Amino acid sequence: MSTALETPARTVGQDPEPRRRWAAVAALARFEARELRLQLSFLGIALLYVAWIVWRCTRGTDDYPALQDVDRDTQSVPMLVGLSVMLWVNRAVLRSHRHDTERHFGVLVVEPWRRTVGHALSVVPAALFVAVCITVQFTWESLKSGAVGHGSPGELAVGPLTVLLFGELGVLLGRLVRSAFAAPVLLVLLLFTQVLGTSASGGGGWTTWLAPVVTETGSRPLPSDLLGRPAAWHALYLLGLALSVAVLAVLAAGGRSRTVQAILAGALALTLVGAVAQSGGTPAATVAARERDSLTPEKVQSCLEHGTSTYCAFPEWRGRTADWAAVVHRVQGLAGGAAGGERLTVRQRIDARGGLTDSPAFAPSAVPGRVTVGTAWGGNRVPEFAVAVASVLVAGNEKAGSAVCDARMVTIMWLALGAESDPMTLFRHVRLDDSVTGSAIVLAPTDPLAMTAEQTRIVRELLKMPRYAVTARVKAHWSQLTSPKTSTARVAELLGVPAGPVATDPDGDSCGG
Repeated sequence: MSTALETPARTVGQDPEPRRRWAAVAALARFEARELRLQLSFLGIALLYVAWIVWRCTRGTDDYPALQDVDRDTQSVPMLVGLSVMLWVNRAVLRSHRHDTERHFGVLVVEPWRRTVGHALSVVPAALFVAVCITVQFTWESLKSGAVGHGSPGELAVGPLTVLLFGELGVLLGRLVRSAFAAPVLLVLLLFTQVLGTSASGGGGWTTWLAPVVTETGSRPLPSDLLGRPAAWHALYLLGLALSVAVLAVLAAGGRSRTVQAILAGALALTLVGAVAQSGGTPAATVAARERDSLTPEKVQSCLEHGTSTYCAFPEWRGRTADWAAVVHRVQGLAGGAAGGERLTVRQRIDARGGLTDSPAFAPSAVPGRVTVGTAWGGNRVPEFAVAVASVLVAGNEKAGSAVCDARMVTIMWLALGAESDPMTLFRHVRLDDSVTGSAIVLAPTDPLAMTAEQTRIVRELLKMPRYAVTARVKAHWSQLTSPKTSTARVAELLGVPAGPVATDPDGDSCGG
């Protein structure tokens, strides 16, 4: 007697109601989505993703986010979630082939192409999960008191659409290649070309925008109207591409009805429209605006007065002028002579002529009393700005301040750091090599300054002394401490710092030592 299972034949003319068919499709989609959520690989990636969001949003250096950068920061990590979804969905599609149960589905009301629709729909909850995570991340950042700028819905949609696209690729691959090794091979290819590779860089021309995620990130944020990224068109392109891949999978499974063909035509049209529209390059108006804002920022900036000084900022940064004023107030509070009440003009500067990824150094201004501030804030940007303010108070302008290579560096560094709660840590961070000994380069918004080893020793000793004592000495001897003729040894004597072993070094007053 044969023990082989026979596939029951379907009764001729049997035609269940379409409602029952689609109810079965929905049930399959719910089942596969639940199975995906229970997979350890997906759960691990999802937990890591949530942990990454919490870490990014709670870092102290991110207390002053630019939202037009935050929306792009939400795009890369969801690709890992998408790869996990692609791998599992592909295994789900191949399950019946792997276990040799494909022939038994012939008795069901759900044809192969309808089962494919169910697998394609099972990806949607994972995309919605990523959408919720991105919404939480962006909302968290936007609620910070130091947040500036505006996010783009098109940029925020890239993460969920990438997960949707990768999941549909897993379904299509399962219908085209009956091998469990095809999806891992594709995963490795996508991992190295899209997640870890260079194809996601924004400098490769129009073909770059064919990738799911296009990263264009510089060290300084730019105003929202200068980005020039076709975010909405790119989101439309990804949506059309994901739909096209899903419908192609349905076609490969035998769903060749006119409705399926019409949906495919519409999806391909969306993909084509998005691809063509996003390939136009940076609009001419945006290029002109970048040139204007880089060379003549005063044409678009508004100025506010805080105390005796004026602060000019781009519209999205108007609320940050109070933070700049607080730093200026602290620095001027330690200065002597007329510098304590000098009227300064703090002007925000950008250089967007090279695009989003280019962050050239600012040339120091020769205008007396003018101080440069960038668009980034928080972390090391704060003491760097304090150095710029102090150099202008001591030398008169940024150009002269950046050229200081004598004992006045001691005065500049004391003014910049003396009023801070943890001056030694900031002293370390504002130096290029993160040291507190020896000679070093000191960072500033424009050209950096230079310190000798002896100047470093004197500043280090000053920061250990009581603030009120040093402040009194600085104000009492201000004219000598800001004179280029005063030697380093004399500055140490005036400030009450004992002579060091290198105080008589002939290079003690020269940055070449």
